[in-house]
Amino acid sequence: MGILFGILAIILVLAIGFAMSNDRKNINYVGIGLMLLAQLITTWFMFMTTIGEKVINGITAGFNKLIEFANEGVSFVLGGLAIEEGASVFFFNVLLIIIFFSTLLAVLTHLKILPFIIKYIGWVISKITGLPKVESFNAVNSMFFGQSEAIIAIKSQFRHLDNNRLYIVSASAMGSVSASIIGSYIQMLPAQYVLVAIPLNMFSSLIVASLIAPVKVKKEEDIVDVKNVSEAKSFFEAMGNGALDGGKVALIVGAMLIAFMGALEFANWAFASIFAGVTLQQVLGYILAPIGFLMGIAPGEAVQAGSIMGTKIITNEFVAMLDLQPLVGELSEKTVGVVTVFLTSFANFSSIAIIAGTVQGIDREKGAKVSKVGMKLLIGATLGSILSATIAGLFL
Repeated sequence: MGILFGILAIILVLAIGFAMSNDRKNINYVGIGLMLLAQLITTWFMFMTTIGEKVINGITAGFNKLIEFANEGVSFVLGGLAIEEGASVFFFNVLLIIIFFSTLLAVLTHLKILPFIIKYIGWVISKITGLPKVESFNAVNSMFFGQSEAIIAIKSQFRHLDNNRLYIVSASAMGSVSASIIGSYIQMLPAQYVLVAIPLNMFSSLIVASLIAPVKVKKEEDIVDVKNVSEAKSFFEAMGNGALDGGKVALIVGAMLIAFMGALEFANWAFASIFAGVTLQQVLGYILAPIGFLMGIAPGEAVQAGSIMGTKIITNEFVAMLDLQPLVGELSEKTVGVVTVFLTSFANFSSIAIIAGTVQGIDREKGAKVSKVGMKLLIGATLGSILSATIAGLFL
């Protein structure tokens, strides 16, 4: 029965995407079908095979080793503060790890290792799905870098992007996560679900965006230029730039958490005062519970899971992950897996401003167009998160 509900959820997501489409005649159904198949094979391989389990365990071990290295730097600078109990733990032992991962990504980018990998994975995806190279490259790039950085990496191709192509690029960025903060995610939630969400969300973003904004491009416009993706002139300059960028991200995430969690508490207090003890999160839980049920969440846990998913949409994934973290041992494994996959993306209201602002900095006219379709972007990215979580739930 759970599989039937999951299939129904997938059909519902695709139907909503189709209903939102601005060019139904040019939808690439073959490409969408192939991407769905790729999601099913990827999830089956990672969850249901011994080799897949070893791959996940290996990647998790690699991330944990990198986190150990990062903690050495944190401990050296902050001493005993990094291991003390209390409110300081999250900032010191989770957010500051971002600095090390950002530095590592900057170095790998400067050495042309990541650009090479991203370009040719994007090329393979483009060949399989029929999507243009820029959109495919951007989708893969978004798995490694933040939404702003991924968009900036293709700024030289912006002159070729019409409204539909701009939507797909923006949707891929919103539906992704940055590799620099994956280490922080797996400090809070089970690593296997965070890791499987990364490729699933890449495909889901492309599937939904391809329904909403189908694209066809001329051959001469279908190019990707990754020659100058790093502005650093030396290895050590790349390290320094990466560390500074990581520090900014850590502080920004910390500041956003303070603002969003404070605002959420205020909203809950206001709702409880007006509606006899009912909080905003409880309202969100009841609204999203039917969707959670179709995604594979047990009826008894659907409201609680819906509350966490709703929190992520109106705030950000970190706030929602902090809500889910203490419940990992209480909720069923399937609910934890489904909700974790849903949370592992940038699909929230604040991302609209981030993406629109980034595009505005590259092209003022295109930035205004992104702002106009901001809600459409958020709906599409949220549909992508639902699609990814549902597919993961089919194998849990």
